[in-house]
Amino acid sequence: MKIKIAIFGRKELISRVNHYVEDQDDIELVPFIYTKTKETIELMETAFMCDIYLFAGALPYLYAKEKIDKKRLPAVQIAFDEYMILTSFYRLKNKHNQALDRISIDVLESAHVDKVINELDMQNHTIYTYSYGDDVFLDIDRIVEHHQSLWDKGKIDYVLTSIEEVELRLKENGIPTSCMQIPQINIERAIERAKAIAKLNHSKSAQIVSGFVKIKHFDSIISSKGELASQELLLKLHQILLKFGHKTYSSVLTSGDNQFVLFGTRGILNHITNHYRDFPLLQEIERSLHISVDIGFGLGLTAKQAEDNAKLALEACNRTESGNCYIVNERQETIGPLGVEKHFDTSQLYHALIHKANLNNELSYNFIDFIKLRNNEPFSANDIANYYRVTKRSAERTVYKLLSGDVIKVVGEEKPYQKGRPRKLFQISV
Repeated sequence: MKIKIAIFGRKELISRVNHYVEDQDDIELVPFIYTKTKETIELMETAFMCDIYLFAGALPYLYAKEKIDKKRLPAVQIAFDEYMILTSFYRLKNKHNQALDRISIDVLESAHVDKVINELDMQNHTIYTYSYGDDVFLDIDRIVEHHQSLWDKGKIDYVLTSIEEVELRLKENGIPTSCMQIPQINIERAIERAKAIAKLNHSKSAQIVSGFVKIKHFDSIISSKGELASQELLLKLHQILLKFGHKTYSSVLTSGDNQFVLFGTRGILNHITNHYRDFPLLQEIERSLHISVDIGFGLGLTAKQAEDNAKLALEACNRTESGNCYIVNERQETIGPLGVEKHFDTSQLYHALIHKANLNNELSYNFIDFIKLRNNEPFSANDIANYYRVTKRSAERTVYKLLSGDVIKVVGEEKPYQKGRPRKLFQISV
């Protein structure tokens, strides 16, 4: 199956990317060409049925970032990094015959420029850097005015910009300006990263879910109500499970001996993960039939693995007298009981995230949503990476901040289903 990559950028750059992927049969590039970068926001609304979004520039990504974060869309930005600064300096000196002195440059992050200046031992050169990634609101006029002001004061002889619109406006004002070119290797790396993320998301969607459902204390029900009434209960339970299977695109099988088997993939997985706190199936069974049931779900990359994990989840239900629902995931973490909301003080957690872990507002609210969604169950750095759609390293940095601020604590280790070092499990401590 081909990976459909929605790419947002100017016509010239998209042509370069097209040239790179034209021999790759596993990719279909869907171009969204703009003339003004702000058009990216509207173009995103038309990017239907694409597996991942690729932004050919820092500016279109910044315009789209709010929507990406809000909808947690899989997205990749072609890197504007030290290598791009370095190659831009090379072109400036050798193609435009411009000395690397008395220049003004705008970039997403000034740290990239600082590293190149230190590497080339250019601390004595006069280079003014404007980092628009630090701005609260993205404003092209402000960037143009910054360069214009330096030019009017006679402090610079040339402008190196990372934004085409800035280049056009400065040239109209008679200021010598050139726009940085994205190195080919940055394009190649972005494409490979987009492919890797899309494949990972596809593999997750193919995850298998197995479930076992049993009536609690069924032998006692037979003794008190008789065989016929007990069989009627099983029949009614089967009907409820068939309705659930239809809703979640899963199969329902009877295995005898008071046990039903559920089997599905993405539909049932999405339903489970969206109802950690209020599991409707459990509530409907107990409300309609006035009985308690045990439900154990297992996740796995194979049917056998999912079934084995479902058995472990069902065993967890046996430890209580009341009916419960547990999940054992592909890493053999036990999650549950489902349908029992675990309360925590959101105000206290928010205060700790801001003042102890030094997270910004957006990250703090997202983390609170993450804890709510998981019903305050233990989590790993990998779970954060999947939820935020960030790299594992980025997730680990967030975990480090949370640990340093005593917002979370280590509560155990997962039992890996494959070889490898167990990952630590965390839970909020405020």
